[in-house]
Amino acid sequence: MVNFLWDNFFRKGHKENSVISTLSQNYMFEVLSPKELKFMEQIVHVRNFRPGEVIFSQGELGVGMYIIMKGSVNIFVEDPYAADPSQKRTFITRLKQGDFFGEIALVEKNGRRTASATAVDDVTLIGFFKPDLYELIDRNPRTGVKILTRLSEVLGRRLKETSEKFSELKRELRQLKILKDKESSK
Repeated sequence: MVNFLWDNFFRKGHKENSVISTLSQNYMFEVLSPKELKFMEQIVHVRNFRPGEVIFSQGELGVGMYIIMKGSVNIFVEDPYAADPSQKRTFITRLKQGDFFGEIALVEKNGRRTASATAVDDVTLIGFFKPDLYELIDRNPRTGVKILTRLSEVLGRRLKETSEKFSELKRELRQLKILKDKESSK
């Protein structure tokens, strides 16, 4: 399974299933005061999806992130150039309650989704979109800075993980080339 980038190291235990409770237990928003969380509750969007319903598709314009309040979501990538039809779609990971995804869309200008997300079962998501972030920054800059700081930490960690995985794969390729060269020299 190729889920290293999607593993949510920021997940907390969940007991309640309300917007404020979900936000307060999420790494990005746990630093907010009760008053700030109440303000956030008015800004975010709760959306429901049925099993199999597409949340977003790879290549679409990304507009924001989602936090899973209830249910689970499959993340996968598609390779339109794959020769074998069975390899056109690669499962990445299954996210569950408390996980979040799509956060890079909050900072990218006209960024495209790098993967697709589909509801596995009945799913309730909290959507926090780029216009919401801008409204928050305009109306309450202090809260906006708190969220942007946490967002920066998340993106930095994911970049570090990507760099480490890339280096690991590069080493493995080098080793394979050495083995191949040894075999061909015999």
